[in-house]
Amino acid sequence: MIKAAVPGRDDGRSLPAAYWQPLWAGGRRYRPVCTAEKRLMAEHLAPGNGRLALDVGSGDGALARHLHHGLGYRTTGVDCSPSAVEIAAAHDIAPGPMSGPGDGPTWQCLDVTTAGLAALAHPAYALITCRLVYRWVDDKPAFLDQVRRILAPGGVLWVVTEIAGRRTTTDPALQHLGISPVDAELLTAGWSCVRTADLDVLRGYALRP
Repeated sequence: MIKAAVPGRDDGRSLPAAYWQPLWAGGRRYRPVCTAEKRLMAEHLAPGNGRLALDVGSGDGALARHLHHGLGYRTTGVDCSPSAVEIAAAHDIAPGPMSGPGDGPTWQCLDVTTAGLAALAHPAYALITCRLVYRWVDDKPAFLDQVRRILAPGGVLWVVTEIAGRRTTTDPALQHLGISPVDAELLTAGWSCVRTADLDVLRGYALRP
């Protein structure tokens, strides 16, 4: 999966840690989880009730913390960037006088596209989330097969991704950011239930086996 760095390449594909680590370490931050997005999750995801959730590409940990504290899942956030994991974990160092160790998500530095499934904390998850990450995955069929293997019966894969062509810009490079219709068809194929919800340039997919 991991290929050698290509000089001048700036699309994030095939360069997981090598690409993302300098960006997180250098202070780059990405779109926060807004109230409207949380509302979509409340509509499309069942309450956690202590069930396991896995947030793939957890970044600064905002989504994992919402799943954990807001929706009631026991959440593990994984990211290929050590700096992103450190940033996420730093939010839990001093969680407050009424909280203690173990009250927040679990964090793990891991690239799920290259590491074996045994490297994950649990063998199966009731909810797997993939926010602003799916479009960067080179081998999407292999990634989806892997997700299906660790998604518990009755579980949900929640993908939030930009849709290509939705940005109001004349810059062709920005117009093509996001997933294509072919990528969207691949993502939604083979699930018994597919629900979608739009949020400006983003689309949320709730996929059930």
